[in-house]
Amino acid sequence: ELRGEEGARERASGECGRDVVAGGGAGDYLAPWWATWLHGLPHLSLNLQAVPSAFRPRDADYQQSLLFLALLGAVFLGLNLIFLGIYLICVCCCKKEEETETKRPNSCCITWTAVVAGLICCAAVGIGFYGNSETNDGVYQLIYALDNANHTLSGIDSLVSDTTTKMKIALEQHLARLNEIFATRGDYVQTLKFLQQMADNIVLQLSGLPVWGDMTVDLSQVASEVSYVEYYRWLSYLLLFILNLVICLIACLGLAKHSKCLLIMILCCGLFTLILSWASFAVDVSAAVGTSDFCVAPDKFIINMTKSDLSAEIVQYYLYCTQSPTNPFQQALTIYQRSLTTMQIQIQGLMQFAVPLFPTAEVNDIALYHVIGIDFNLSYLKTHQSSCQGILVETCSL
Repeated sequence: ELRGEEGARERASGECGRDVVAGGGAGDYLAPWWATWLHGLPHLSLNLQAVPSAFRPRDADYQQSLLFLALLGAVFLGLNLIFLGIYLICVCCCKKEEETETKRPNSCCITWTAVVAGLICCAAVGIGFYGNSETNDGVYQLIYALDNANHTLSGIDSLVSDTTTKMKIALEQHLARLNEIFATRGDYVQTLKFLQQMADNIVLQLSGLPVWGDMTVDLSQVASEVSYVEYYRWLSYLLLFILNLVICLIACLGLAKHSKCLLIMILCCGLFTLILSWASFAVDVSAAVGTSDFCVAPDKFIINMTKSDLSAEIVQYYLYCTQSPTNPFQQALTIYQRSLTTMQIQIQGLMQFAVPLFPTAEVNDIALYHVIGIDFNLSYLKTHQSSCQGILVETCSL
């Protein structure tokens, strides 16, 4: 029963990882039924005082509520050992003399009972193997989502940085050269000053976009730490299940051969495994309740974690993925696009009317036009900043 419960909890954890990753916008997200049920369990501190069930891993009272659930496993372990000790004392001290003909039936009854119990334990271990695999699969889907989110956000930072550099360095160099060439024509110089103002405006709009690299939460580091912990969690549970399976098989062998040495060794190993099983049960319960508290309302935790780095409007926009008029990037990107279009028109005018009068300006005009002609960057930036479809899954999977 114990291994079956652990397997069910591990399987539920794996489902959580997939449900969150596969979920759509926060408005469409529904927590799994098991998460809602575990979230509704009483959360008590070590002083037996009720505490809020919201996911708050950094708060002491919430940590105590999870520790209290883990201590229940220690209580059950103590009761289990007490009952087992009472049973062994009764068997050793209260054994009555029986007739020779009645010993064999009792021995067969005990043997078959032990065999059935061993088969049930093997089945429970099989469920545990399945649950461990499902948990591992769900966690690695979460890691994959974190890596994708980090890759997308890093790409946005790189794109904004490259565009700003082009506007500040490359554009200014060509404008300075054209200023020297057009020094005798005041109208052309005014056009160049207008282009510089447009470039400064673009840099200003880009500087208003969030810099994801400055966030205190490093998604790549989180993914690396989760992967490290998950590997050893999966390995430890795998070894525990294998140990349980070996003990069950050796116990059956000892009963078949009527070997007291084997049975005594299995009894000692069984006690050790019993302690490990209840310890893993305590960890499973705490982890399952903590995971369910997060899965019930992941958006609130994410907003609280990022409030010092990003405005709530931007975080809510990516979480809820609403295409409403309150898009926090729409104004900046619209001005950005209009400024680029205006600059391209002005440069085309210079190439049409100024180049025939100043042939040496042609090279700089063409280079300037190529610097401005970053339509691909603009479309990519608008896709990932103004529309949240690109990183919705990765954001919600946190």
